[in-house]
Amino acid sequence: MINTRQPLLDILRGFAIFGIFFVNITIMHSMLMFQDSFHAQFDDLMSQAVQRVLQLFFYNKFFPIFSFLFGVGLSMQMTARINQDRDYLAFFLRRMSILFIIGVFHIMFLWSGDVLHLYAILGVMCLLFIKLPTRLLTIIAALLLFFPYYDHIAAFSINKLSFAPDALLANYGAENVITTMQNGSFLQTVELRWYEYVANFPMLLFYLAPMALAMFLLGIAAGKSDTQFASNTWLTKYKKAFIYTLIATSLYRIVFLWVLPETSLYREEALRPIWFKLMFLSDVFFGLCYLWGIAWLWHNSKLHQLLAPFEFVGRMALTNYLLQSVFGFILFYWLSLYQTLSPTLCFTIAFCSFILLSVLSRIWLNHFKYGPLEWLWRIGSYLKKIPIRIENPKLPLNINNK
Repeated sequence: MINTRQPLLDILRGFAIFGIFFVNITIMHSMLMFQDSFHAQFDDLMSQAVQRVLQLFFYNKFFPIFSFLFGVGLSMQMTARINQDRDYLAFFLRRMSILFIIGVFHIMFLWSGDVLHLYAILGVMCLLFIKLPTRLLTIIAALLLFFPYYDHIAAFSINKLSFAPDALLANYGAENVITTMQNGSFLQTVELRWYEYVANFPMLLFYLAPMALAMFLLGIAAGKSDTQFASNTWLTKYKKAFIYTLIATSLYRIVFLWVLPETSLYREEALRPIWFKLMFLSDVFFGLCYLWGIAWLWHNSKLHQLLAPFEFVGRMALTNYLLQSVFGFILFYWLSLYQTLSPTLCFTIAFCSFILLSVLSRIWLNHFKYGPLEWLWRIGSYLKKIPIRIENPKLPLNINNK
């Protein structure tokens, strides 16, 4: 078992973890069902500015990036095992089973917004696609992203089942949610997380799942491509495409947020789904432009030293993803800060949390080869004892070693 980690991929994973918490902390702090009424009280200039920053640079960007990178890693790992004529089916099913179990525990004990269990299910589905050519993978991913009728399918499915997923949470009530999160027992929070998970399940199934699967397939295609992902050759090959995408998506998002709402076209019921779909696509593809920009900094800029904190976090991406939920649990349950903080303070906490994760990751990796959850995941995947300690501890990263 040879360690062939690529520092740039770890940096990209760390960057994805960085952005994910800025989004997740707003949901941990106030459940989606009650966010509009809670955020209505924050009409000061700073809060509005923070909301715009989140809309422009965070929402619908880091989840696709994280999913894309998951697909890249999946492709590289599975392709290597297939090319070496090594067993990959049982190995991969073990990996995804362990990931699913971690996700379920995450939902039960920390936060209902887990995506690991979704990644595990979709990862198993990717076994059907792993051997497909890159062009076909790209076409399937595009169809998943551009398909316009997920909302209709969701509404039809819910009506047929005669079940309102949000009923349990709605009946629980906003005030009871606050009381439970601030003063309830741990078992009451477990029950509440279940209600929240059920309420958000249609979004998980009809919004996040198609997006994640599409990004997985694009990542698999990138991992299988003859042009190595994030290499200098890749940067040159796709430079114009990313620049044009960045310009087009930026222009549309500005128009959508500041111009379109003032027009009659925006209020036309038949056209509104189109505007929102275009905004969704603009956000996703704008987010993918981050990958090109970071890869360019890594290869071509003296500023690449600034990327070091992202590598520490990225090498322990699974552990750090769950640690973010631990931070949220401590803040909003143990410290009873649920629905007490402004958007500006949540934004600041997310930034400071990433700095803390980077420091903790660097200290850990100075003594250990893997993050704790990454190590357990490896043991379960390979079914063998794997040493974790570094015999002669030293700094785990030389950012100049490309």
